[in-house]
Amino acid sequence: MTVYFPERDASAIRQALQDRPDGRLVVCLCAEWCGTCKEYEAGFAALAARHPADCFVWIDIETHADYLGEDVDVENFPTLLVQPVAGGAPDFYGTLLPHIEVLERMLVRGGTMPTPTADVPEVLEWLLGKGAVR
Repeated sequence: MTVYFPERDASAIRQALQDRPDGRLVVCLCAEWCGTCKEYEAGFAALAARHPADCFVWIDIETHADYLGEDVDVENFPTLLVQPVAGGAPDFYGTLLPHIEVLERMLVRGGTMPTPTADVPEVLEWLLGKGAVR
């Protein structure tokens, strides 16, 4: 599997999400200038290859700030969102240690960590083309 980038893969992301109705959307919110993010990206891509039932998306928070909304406040990297493709409450939204094995254990175990839904950006709707384009 691959990691998708909204700036170049918008239609492929929509198709990937439609093809995985029982999968998860796994999003890394990053910044181009962040050295930690650059190091994390290779592991994120390798993890995507090991989890083909899920859709992995890499979103630069500065490039896509208009789509993510004003309330998105990413303070540390990597910040991850794991949400069922079918929608609903996220399984996880927050900062993780920058070790890909932490995310992999979370995905393998399939558990959830409660997150106030008011804090979660509307990434799924935006990627599906249902959110407002600014």
